Amino acid sequence: MIKPTTLRTIVSRLSSIDDEMASNPKIDRLVALGKERAEIEPLAVKAARLETIAKELVDLQEILNDPDFKDMAYTDQQALLEEQATLTHELRLLLLPKDSADERSAILEVRAGTGGDEAALFAGALYEMYERYAAIKKWKIEILNMSEGTMGGYKEIVASISGSGVFARLKFESGVHRVQRVPDTETQGRVHTSAATVAVLPEAEEVDYVIEDKDLKIDTFRAGGAGGQHVNKTDSAVRITHLPTGVVVVQQDERSQHKNKAAALKILRSRLYDAQRERIANERAADRKDQVGSGDRSERIRTYNFPQGRVSDHRINLTLYKLDEMMLGLNAMDEMIDALITDHQAKLLETHSDAFGDEK
Repeated sequence: MIKPTTLRTIVSRLSSIDDEMASNPKIDRLVALGKERAEIEPLAVKAARLETIAKELVDLQEILNDPDFKDMAYTDQQALLEEQATLTHELRLLLLPKDSADERSAILEVRAGTGGDEAALFAGALYEMYERYAAIKKWKIEILNMSEGTMGGYKEIVASISGSGVFARLKFESGVHRVQRVPDTETQGRVHTSAATVAVLPEAEEVDYVIEDKDLKIDTFRAGGAGGQHVNKTDSAVRITHLPTGVVVVQQDERSQHKNKAAALKILRSRLYDAQRERIANERAADRKDQVGSGDRSERIRTYNFPQGRVSDHRINLTLYKLDEMMLGLNAMDEMIDALITDHQAKLLETHSDAFGDEK
């Protein structure tokens, strides 16, 4: 149960914000107050209702002792207790620490893992799954870099996905994805297992991670490829090495060296920002055996079994027999992501009870 003092503090803060806004502060302060009010109002509404419910439950105690009204009072009490439990859970979720990157766009990186040509084909199928999901969500997706497989699919593909809340929806996709299916090249119908890795990074702005020119080694070279018209005859491809960390980004998708450099810097900045976020998260969680939301990409997170038409997420032990729907980016995708978010929130609730002043 959330402490009454916590509820009163929330309601009181909304009232003080309203009072200060009514006193005609300067425009920059008014903007800041408006932003804080938008964030706190949903909490204040629930907190005020919880205070009212607590008072109504006290009043009902007297009526429960009256034989003539006992049954009616009991029905009202159960309804109030149910509403109280729902509002308490909703308020606890609202009081959880927010991931500042949740509302950002994201950089999606998909790479073929073990399994040769079949892994590249699976990487291509995964990318198409995210591409379809992005289209359904009305997000904008732009390929930044790609290396095609010899039989199709991708050895690697990097894309920018722009829209509100992209990172919040996709951040739990980071990890090793495994596929079990019969490849088109398999003549004896044997099921093969291969894998692809997915990395979802919050898209970083220049202010998030400042990259010094002195820390960069930039090489240009002629773009490679299978030949024909797509092979550039100028040194338009760019390789950027971040000297302090050793992170390397190669970009050769555009014909313009300037565009390749800009795209490479965009990817580099997001990788460095993500590494910084992960390092800070790990430091904060050093005393926890289970690091909530660490996003360890070396971990096998999901298996796509085509013969059985199922997809299983090993982190939450959820299996959906909706593989076709999943690969099309339809409702099964949302069902899987919602389950992952719910699990993440449950773990946060276990470890952040102090954030909302729970009574012991």
